[in-house]
Amino acid sequence: MTTKPRAKKFRIRRSEPIADGAQGISGTPAAEAAEARAQMKMVLPQKGAAPQTPQAQDPAQPTPQGADAEIDAIKREGLTGRQLRLARRVAQKNELPATSDYDAVRVLRKAGIDPFQRTNMLDMIPSNKAEKSAAVGRIQLPQTAPVGKAGLPSTETVSPSEMRAMEIGEIQKDIARRRRRRLLLLLARLSAFVFLPTIFAGWYFYAVATPMYSTKSEFLILQADATGGGSGIGGLLSGTQFATNQDSIATQSYLASKDAMLRLDRDEGFKSTFSQPEVDPVQRLDVDASNEKAYKLYKKYVKIGYDPTEGVIRMEIATPDPQTSARFAEALIGYAEQRVDDLSQRKREDQLKDARFSLEQAKAERREAQAAMVALQETTILDPEGVIASLRQQISNVQIQLQEKELQLAALEDNARPNQARVDGVRGDIRRLNSLLARLQSEMTEATQGETSLAQQTAQIQMAQADLATADLLMQSALQTLKQTELEANRQVRYLTTSVVPVASQDPSYPRKFENTILAFLIFSGIYLMISLTASILREQVSS
Repeated sequence: MTTKPRAKKFRIRRSEPIADGAQGISGTPAAEAAEARAQMKMVLPQKGAAPQTPQAQDPAQPTPQGADAEIDAIKREGLTGRQLRLARRVAQKNELPATSDYDAVRVLRKAGIDPFQRTNMLDMIPSNKAEKSAAVGRIQLPQTAPVGKAGLPSTETVSPSEMRAMEIGEIQKDIARRRRRRLLLLLARLSAFVFLPTIFAGWYFYAVATPMYSTKSEFLILQADATGGGSGIGGLLSGTQFATNQDSIATQSYLASKDAMLRLDRDEGFKSTFSQPEVDPVQRLDVDASNEKAYKLYKKYVKIGYDPTEGVIRMEIATPDPQTSARFAEALIGYAEQRVDDLSQRKREDQLKDARFSLEQAKAERREAQAAMVALQETTILDPEGVIASLRQQISNVQIQLQEKELQLAALEDNARPNQARVDGVRGDIRRLNSLLARLQSEMTEATQGETSLAQQTAQIQMAQADLATADLLMQSALQTLKQTELEANRQVRYLTTSVVPVASQDPSYPRKFENTILAFLIFSGIYLMISLTASILREQVSS
C-alpha cells in the first residue's frame, strides 16, 4: 500500500527503528537503501519519540560510483510517481539543477533537503522545550543510523512499502480498538437506559399486574315514529341518526362525567372494587381516595365512544372481576336510559302545558261571549230584525190598499152622478188606511230611534253573535293545537335500545402484556435517542 492514510493524526506505538542490514560507506547501494528506510521513518514519526536529526552530508563529496550509481540506487528504493513529482517541485523551488525526477532526489539529498517530508500545522507548534530545541537543531538530511549509539547492523531488510503497510495495520488496529470500546460503552448505556427498564416493565405486565376483565356493550337512542308524517327538514331527518345526534352526545358526556361515577359508587361500590388488596399497587385505589383520583381511574377503565355515522354508543368497562364488570355496565345503561327520558321530558311538558292553557283560555272567552249573548236577548226582543221586517211589511200592505182605495174614489168621482153612498164609503176607507199607516210609521220610527231602538238592539245582538263565533273559532284552534302538541310530544320521546347486551367475559383483556412491553421499549428508546441527540448537539456547540 502506497496511499497515505487520510486520518489527521494518530498516536501509534512504534518499535525501535530498524537498522540497515548492510552498513557501508556512504554512496554504496547498501548505504543508499539504509538512507531510504531512515527517510521513510522520518515521514511517519514515532509516537512519543522526538524527531531524529539527520546527519548532514557534503554535496561536493565524491562517490565511488558517481551520479549514475546514486540514481540507480534511488530507483531501487521503489519511490512512487507522486514522490518523484514532489521531489521535482521541491528542486525547482530551491533552484537546483536536475535532469530527471531521480536526479532531483539525488540533488536534494546532496543539498541536505529531504524531498519527502510533509509539513503538518500541528507539528510546527512544539509541545515542550525538548521538541522546540529538537526542531531548532534539526538537519534536513537523511540519517542511516542512530547518532551516538553503537551496535551491529540489523539483519532485517524491510522495504519502505512493507514498513508503510505495517504502520497502516497498526493504525487500523487502533481504530478497531476504539470502535470496540465505543461499542461497549454504547451497549452499557442502552442496557442502563433502555433494556433494563423494558425488562422491568415486561416483568410487571407478565407477573405483577392484576388481570382486568372487560365487558363491551352497544346501545343507540331512537326517536318515536311520526304517525302524521313530518314536513320540512324535520321530516327529512326523522328516522335517521341525525335526529338523535344531540341526545347521543349528551348521553355520552353524562356517562363519562363525574356525576355518573359518583352515582355508580353509591349504587354499586366503584371505589371499593378497586381498593381491594388483590389489586396490584400500581392500579390499586386508596381506601380514603378522593373523588378526583377515583374519577381518574374511572376514565381509565370506563371507555365510551360515539360513532356519529351509525348513531351507536359503544361502552367498555374493565374491572378485576368479570361479574362486577357486567353489573357496572348494566347500571350505566340504566343511568343512560333515565337521562335520555329526562332530556325531552321537560320540553314535552312545557309544550303540553302551553297548549292546555290556550285551550282553557279559549273556553273561558267562549263562555263569556255566550253569557253576553244570553243577557242581551233577555233584556231585548228576541228578534229585533224580525219585528222591523214585520212593520215594514205591514206599512207596505197598508200603502197598497190605500192606493187602491184612492184609485177607486177617483173612478167614482169621474161619474156624472156617482153613488154618494159608495163615495162616502171609499172616503172612509181611505181615512182609516191613512190613520193605520200613520200609526205603523210611528211605531217604525220609535223602533229605529232612541237608546232602546230595535236597530241598536239588532247591532248589539250581531256583535254578540260575532264575538261568540270568534270564541268558537279560537276554541277550535286551541283544541287542534293541543292535539297536535300531544302528537309532537309523543314523537319527541326518546328510547334507548341496547343492541349488544353486556356479558361477563371469561378471559382477561388487560393488560396486553406483549403489546405493552413493546410500547415501553419504544418509549424508552425514544427518550434515550432524544437525550443522546441533545447531548451531541450541546457537545458540538461547546467544542466549536
